[in-house]
Amino acid sequence: MAKYVYPAIFAKVENGLYFVDFPDVPACFTQGEGMAQALEMAEDILCLRLYDMEKAGEEIPEPSEPKALSVKDNETVSFVHCDTVFYKRYYESKSVKKTLTIPGWLNDAATAKSINFSQTLQNALLEQLNLA
Repeated sequence: MAKYVYPAIFAKVENGLYFVDFPDVPACFTQGEGMAQALEMAEDILCLRLYDMEKAGEEIPEPSEPKALSVKDNETVSFVHCDTVFYKRYYESKSVKKTLTIPGWLNDAATAKSINFSQTLQNALLEQLNLA
C-alpha cells in the first residue's frame, strides 16, 4: 500500500462531460459532469484500481511522463493522486477477530488497569507499521 501519482487524460466530450483515462493503468477510466466531478471520480477509480492490483499481487506500473502522452485538441493531461493506505482504512474498517497469547502476569496487570487490549494492539500495530 502506498501513495501514487499518475497522469490522466481528461477529454471534454459534450455538455460539460469529461471522460478520464489513465494510459498507464489497465482498465482504469471514468467520467464526470464538469472538471471537478471528473477529478473526484478519477481519484476514486485510480485508488480502487491500484488497491485491487496490490491485493492481487499484480505489478504496479510506472507512471509515464506527461510530455510522453499525445493528446487531442479537446484533451488535457493532469496528475491525479491517490493513497491506497487511506483508501483501505476508509473502506475496510470492519473489525477482524484475532486470538493472541500473553503471559498471565501481564494480562493481570493490564486487566487491573482496565486497559483495552484491542485498542492497545491497534495502536502498537499502527506505530510499528509507521501508519500512526
